Amino acid sequence: MLNKQIHQYNGYAVQPSAHRLPDGSFSSNLLLERTDSACAEGRYQFYSLDYFKSAEQALQHSTRWARNWVDTRG
Repeated sequence: MLNKQIHQYNGYAVQPSAHRLPDGSFSSNLLLERTDSACAEGRYQFYSLDYFKSAEQALQHSTRWARNWVDTRG
């Protein structure tokens, strides 16, 4: 996994990541954890949300996707 970044968004720790694939593209991945939960119930992992030509594009997508998921989940 490349370029792990952790930031806070509306009660969640957001950790987007990019994984380089054998064909040279990057998989957009995401780990979300509720900051007020100490158990696994507040942990969500998403793999291969989409694929991109660069790690930066994959990370940006994961971050946007996370915000949308948190905002629409209520």
